[in-house]
Amino acid sequence: MATTTAAQRRAAERAGFDAYLAECPARQLLDRIGDKWVSLVVNALADGPLRYSDLRRRLAGVSEKMLTQTLRALERDGLLTRTVTPSVPARVDYALTPLGTGLLPLMQSIKAWAEQNMPEVLAAREAYDDARED
Repeated sequence: MATTTAAQRRAAERAGFDAYLAECPARQLLDRIGDKWVSLVVNALADGPLRYSDLRRRLAGVSEKMLTQTLRALERDGLLTRTVTPSVPARVDYALTPLGTGLLPLMQSIKAWAEQNMPEVLAAREAYDDARED
């Protein structure tokens, strides 16, 4: 009976991921990184660690609850770290991990594409809405 190493088992598991399958964990990850708050948090951490309050100020419109949920989810997925520095009050910093840093160029590109193409998107929306009103 042939035995497989841990590295071989991990490689076989990776080869089996197919995001088109409903039960695939890669689909869950795509759902997570497709979230607007995830994209904005990852982009906000591009220049280095930030405190919770700094992130909250940077991400206009995010509620405390949503920011906390997003940060916990990113930490769980290994995309960021949470570092608590004992002080009064306690200082908490969030930073991208190497895995999160690998995702950063993709998120930056999507953000830049959205910002650059908003005039065309707004025009398309207006044309679509005008056509529906007739």
